[in-house]
Amino acid sequence: MIQVIPVRISADVKPHDELDAIILGAIRQNHIEIQDGDVLVVAHKIVSKAEGRIVDLAEVRPSSKAIKMAKEHCKDPRIMELILKESTQILRAQKGIIVSETKHGLVCANAGVDQSNVHGDAAVLLPVDPDKSSSRLKDAVKKIEGKEIAVIITDTFGRPFRNGQTNVAIGVAGISPIRSYIGSRDMYGRKMRVSEIAVADEIASAAELVMGKAEGVPAAIIRGYKFEKAEKSSARSLHRSKSLDLFR
Repeated sequence: MIQVIPVRISADVKPHDELDAIILGAIRQNHIEIQDGDVLVVAHKIVSKAEGRIVDLAEVRPSSKAIKMAKEHCKDPRIMELILKESTQILRAQKGIIVSETKHGLVCANAGVDQSNVHGDAAVLLPVDPDKSSSRLKDAVKKIEGKEIAVIITDTFGRPFRNGQTNVAIGVAGISPIRSYIGSRDMYGRKMRVSEIAVADEIASAAELVMGKAEGVPAAIIRGYKFEKAEKSSARSLHRSKSLDLFR
C-alpha cells in the first residue's frame, strides 16, 4: 500500500536556515517516524528560501529589454529582468505568458520566478542546483536518522495541451527518475519500444495532493512505493532533448 503523508511546517523558512533540521523537526512534531525506503518530497520554495534565493525587488534595475518586454506583456519590469537573467532562451512570449528555458534546462513559465508565499516586495528564484540540494537533504537524513531515503524537489508546471498545473521533479537524489520498459513484453507478448515512465514526476504529483499551497505543508513523504534506487541520479534526465521536442 502506498501512503502519502503530509509534513506540516509552521516555521517561515529564511535564508541560511538549516533546512534539514527544520524538516526533520517538523516530521517529529507531526508524530511521523521516517523509514528506510521513504521518498521525501519537498517544494522548491522552502529550499530556495533556505539557500538565499530571495531577491528584494527594490534592488533590481531593469534593462531596456526588460522594460520593453514588460510593457508588451503586462509584467513588472523588475520581474521581467529576473526572468531574463534566469533564462538561457525565451521560447514564447504571448498574452502575458513568458515561457523560457532556464539555466537548469527546464522549460517553464517565467523561468520559475515566483512572488507567492514570500514576505514583502520580493521574488523567489529556483535553487541553483536542485539535484545537489536533494543530495544534501538525503545525506542529512542518513547522517541524523540513519535512514536510506530518496529525495525529490518539486515545482509546479503547466503542460502543453492540458489545462491545470501539476507538480514535477526538478531535483532528485537516491532514485532513478525514469523507469524504462523498453525491451520488456506487454501482456500479449509484444515487445515495448518506447515506454518510459517518469516516476519522479508521478511521485511529485502524488505528493502535491497533500501539499497545500497556502496551508503550511511544503513537504510530504511517499511510503510504500518500491522505487529503483540510484547512487547517482539527476532530474535532468527528465528533460526532453531539443531535437525531440515537437513543441519548440
